[in-house]
Amino acid sequence: MQKLIGNLRKGFVFILSAPAGTGKTTLVRMLSQEFPCVVESISCTTRPVRLGEENGKDYHFLTKEEFETNIRHGDFLEYAEVFGYYYGTSRSFVIKQQEMGKHVFLVIDTQGAMKLRKVDFPGIFIFLSPPSLEELKERLIKRQTESVEAIEKRLSWAKDEMQKVVHYDYHIVNDNLTAAYAILRSIVIAEEHRVNLRSH
Repeated sequence: MQKLIGNLRKGFVFILSAPAGTGKTTLVRMLSQEFPCVVESISCTTRPVRLGEENGKDYHFLTKEEFETNIRHGDFLEYAEVFGYYYGTSRSFVIKQQEMGKHVFLVIDTQGAMKLRKVDFPGIFIFLSPPSLEELKERLIKRQTESVEAIEKRLSWAKDEMQKVVHYDYHIVNDNLTAAYAILRSIVIAEEHRVNLRSH
């Protein structure tokens, strides 16, 4: 019997970008809980581990030297330097998951996404926005993971990121988690049943 999602021999890659604190990780985890054929790519990073994070679950935490060795070996699908730390997507992980029929979500910033766009990477690009920068500031303060100075830096970065929405295929405003999830879910379902596979 045909399923809503998970009918394909080879999965798609979805690129999801959003300013920090917008809810992108929450939404992808909700999707992977409902649909086992959806997996989130675990990024590699050189930034320090935050409280409650686990190596191999939230990120693959690498030293700067390890990361730069991986760059030289061409191990990353894309990578970017953000606030002095590297972030990258493992090429082999993505390919392996796709070949198992899984849809892979790359939760990456606009720098990484634009690099993939430039090389005509076959993916579906989705941008998630906060309702406003004021709302985003409140969310970042509530998280209590960064200093006031770091939050201001993130807000300035978010302003710049939000201008890149024109380069994405879809735009979701997360002013209500339930509605944002329904939209994201419907995009994935529609893409799997698309006849003209222009994005893939």
